[in-house]
Amino acid sequence: MGEFLLLMVSAILVNNILLLRFLGNCPFLGVSRKMDTATGMGLAVIFVMTLAGMITWLVYRYLLVPLSLEYLRTIAFILVIATLVQFVEMVIQKAAPPLYEALGIYLPLITTNCAVLGVAIINVDERYDLITAIFFSFASACGFALALVLMAGLRERFALVAIPKAFEGTAIGLVTAGLIALAFSGFAGLV
Repeated sequence: MGEFLLLMVSAILVNNILLLRFLGNCPFLGVSRKMDTATGMGLAVIFVMTLAGMITWLVYRYLLVPLSLEYLRTIAFILVIATLVQFVEMVIQKAAPPLYEALGIYLPLITTNCAVLGVAIINVDERYDLITAIFFSFASACGFALALVLMAGLRERFALVAIPKAFEGTAIGLVTAGLIALAFSGFAGLV
């Protein structure tokens, strides 16, 4: 149990997939303007990344390796992720139409979100077993969601303050992301 706790702290805080590995910045900057869309995107990424981590591990271990097709892992992983995102998109469209409208183009972008693909590849490269891969995928997705929600909270506050003209829009988002990443790097001695 201690190993999984250490892995979780590491994936969420120390090696945050978004802030310290810099994977998945497109939806991070695009969806983090409002808390409700950031929360919805965070939950969608948690669902997709966890399932993608599990399914891609199974595809790699039981399909690609026995057939000596390891070189096709990127293509296979992208197909799995795209299928999962289509499923999530249909569910959100039926279950929560306002959230579907608010997420807009960023929901299909989970398909090409390099954080999801990155976690699937890390699972294989680190030679995690299935349970560890699922746990790492879930913890990485929680780290992604945490960073997204933190950023959304800060960006909502920006609407209430005067920001210099040179820093308005994307510039303040990038500066803020850099400062959050710097703060998260302070957890490096933890694990």
